[in-house]
Amino acid sequence: MASSVSQQAYNSAVEKLAAETGSATAAQLATVADEILSVAGLLRAQPALRRALTDPSREGSERAELLRSLLSGKLSAITVDTLTTLVAGRFSRPTELLDTTERLGVEVVLRSSEKAGTLADVEDELFRFGQIVSGNAELAVTLSDPGAPTSTRVKLVEDLLKGKTQPATLRLVEVALEGFLGRRFDSSLTRLVELTAAKRDREVAYVTVARPLRDEDEQALAAKLSDIYDRPVSLKVVVDPVIIGGVSVRVGSDLYDGTILRQLNTARQAFAK
Repeated sequence: MASSVSQQAYNSAVEKLAAETGSATAAQLATVADEILSVAGLLRAQPALRRALTDPSREGSERAELLRSLLSGKLSAITVDTLTTLVAGRFSRPTELLDTTERLGVEVVLRSSEKAGTLADVEDELFRFGQIVSGNAELAVTLSDPGAPTSTRVKLVEDLLKGKTQPATLRLVEVALEGFLGRRFDSSLTRLVELTAAKRDREVAYVTVARPLRDEDEQALAAKLSDIYDRPVSLKVVVDPVIIGGVSVRVGSDLYDGTILRQLNTARQAFAK
């Protein structure tokens, strides 16, 4: 979890970015996102650089100038200005700089998708790809293996998705392969689905059922959950015959488990006492 001081640094960078990209196109934003994420990759590979850019004994302006000297002429002025604003802030520990840079890159990917009108598609594609991976043990092991070169795993994902999904979807899956905010690949994908939904001002509800829901049942469930959480809800439905019947719904830390499997387990535990 980000500290309050790193959150302040992140917020300042987001404000700077918004001020400089108000009229930017989706393609221009995508370029900035790629540049910011490339710097995140540099920070991931260079712990000494992370320490230098978060050194509390240096003034924020000095840290910003250090980063500017490294990036000027290599990346766009917008990216350099945004990231120097970020490092001028304070961080409780060097890894927070990596985390906030990753978050910032993802934020710009999402802004690019929003500008292109594809956020809903990206949210759905990320979730569906996560389901494909979880349903294929060999693919899950391959993509989740931190010992495998990231470039190899990225190439595999590109072969699977290029031309079949929105460009932002592919970019975010690549972010997940790096271990977004220190998470495992599957957890990274889940978090990115939720951030994409949040960008659309929606809550995510993970629904598990034994058989596919009818359209009218999905609509009724979404409406009921929207009333409970006082905002639109995006349903992510997983069909799992193991639960036998009923429905399980998870929204954040809230779990509503009305499955027959849970009822049977509860009854079994009661008889065992």
